[in-house]
Amino acid sequence: MTEVMTREAVALKEWAVSVKALHDGEQIIVMRKGGIIEETRDFQLLSQSFYLMPAYEHQRKELLKEAYRDGMDETLKEWSPEAETIKLSAYAVVERDIEITDQETLDKLRDMHIWTDTFAEERLKWKKKNPLHVLLLRVYKLEEPVHAPMKPAYSGCKSWVRIEDEIAEPSMKPVLTQAQFDKEAGRILSALGI
Repeated sequence: MTEVMTREAVALKEWAVSVKALHDGEQIIVMRKGGIIEETRDFQLLSQSFYLMPAYEHQRKELLKEAYRDGMDETLKEWSPEAETIKLSAYAVVERDIEITDQETLDKLRDMHIWTDTFAEERLKWKKKNPLHVLLLRVYKLEEPVHAPMKPAYSGCKSWVRIEDEIAEPSMKPVLTQAQFDKEAGRILSALGI
């Protein structure tokens, strides 16, 4: 492990294909408005650091840019609705939580994520009075994936999951070097005028 951090026993649920893109260094952002059954009715940053839990509900190939559609097929190969464990292979630390409220600002991120314009627009328009949270993440790859026992509480359309079983803290390393991360984060912040 190259950096020392205390790991929270919490996970952010995100499309499995998005977790793959984060794990592979293809993007460093996620967009959140909250899940349908979110307790708070909107997205709140529950923790500054968390495991990335792949979610398979609501993934739609047509909402991915063409170059990333095969990645969704790859994630589905290792998934079964009857699975007794959930594989965690990435951990993230939030570097910035950027709130976006308008289409023009959102469009500036068009080339910095795997989703189509339609998907990004749908996220922005859903629960219109709430801002779209763009989380700028420093992602870490677990050297050995954690297989946590699957629990009913992990299912459903929600952002956050508290991991109920104790899991050993795995070794991990950054997906991107500090220089690579700084360059990509700088590109995003510059595009947004931050």
